[in-house]
Amino acid sequence: MTMTSSWTAVCAAANIPEFSGAAALIDGQQVAVFHAGDGWYALSNWDPCSGAAVLSRGIVGDAGGEPVVASPVYKERFSLRTGACLDAEGVSVPVYPVRVRDGVIEVGSP
Repeated sequence: MTMTSSWTAVCAAANIPEFSGAAALIDGQQVAVFHAGDGWYALSNWDPCSGAAVLSRGIVGDAGGEPVVASPVYKERFSLRTGACLDAEGVSVPVYPVRVRDGVIEVGSP
């Protein structure tokens, strides 16, 4: 588990169905929280390829064993583990620690 200075409750885990995401505002930053088949992930909601805050509405899936979200704009895939774009070299988004406590999704602030 990553050490963080604080955790912010986002919503009940039951509110985000498997293989989907939701947006939240954490410390003034738009964060996308995802429920993938193997767990929970959080990364920036900002799609650097389109310039829009839309990643939370992307398609959640798998690319060769790597959990990913495909941007709803141009379909670039971002690793949910690392934030790296699989389709544009050198492009990435920030990732955030995420956990579920007592049925509530919490995102950590670095």
